Amino acid sequence: MSEEKEKIPEEANKMAEEHFSHKHKEDSWWDIAKFALTVIAIILPIRFYVIQPFMVSGPSMVPTFEDKDYLLVDEISYHFQRPARGEIIVFWRGEEKKYLIKRIVGLPGETIILDGENVTVINTEHPEGLLLDQSYIHNKVQMQKQTYTLDDSHYFVLGDNRSVSYDSRGWGALPADEIVGRPIFRLYPFNMITVWPGEHLL
Repeated sequence: MSEEKEKIPEEANKMAEEHFSHKHKEDSWWDIAKFALTVIAIILPIRFYVIQPFMVSGPSMVPTFEDKDYLLVDEISYHFQRPARGEIIVFWRGEEKKYLIKRIVGLPGETIILDGENVTVINTEHPEGLLLDQSYIHNKVQMQKQTYTLDDSHYFVLGDNRSVSYDSRGWGALPADEIVGRPIFRLYPFNMITVWPGEHLL
């Protein structure tokens, strides 16, 4: 009789331990699930509305950016301020169905004159024309003389590697609503990690 009495507490303890272990596992999985959901809730809005990763494809922005450079693009600043001349932007080129990266040289309402190596801007501040500083370009090329007048919602963009870049010279001015944002970090290659990479206000 006494042996049976001793077995009952032992079995009860064992059942209690198994119940506690099972409950502890359930709590652990629930904690992990809550943490994962919290991370997703934070990261998704950042990914889709604040920061977008972008990998440079091709040599059109050499020497500023090389093929396969990995960038983070600020998607929110241009909701509060207009893009400035000299800023590098990432935009969606609808006709080609892909993202591209170029530098802004012409702002809405301006007239842009390309002539040889030179880019001249005519606007209300510089009615006689402003010759842009293009010291960021290592290998300048002779461009065919062309004149472009921009309306109030378009920008003129060029690649830094003018000899191979397909840009506003080929397909015209860029609509403002196609601009995604501007690079704020270069994360790769690791020896070229940079904040505000390629910034050169003209």
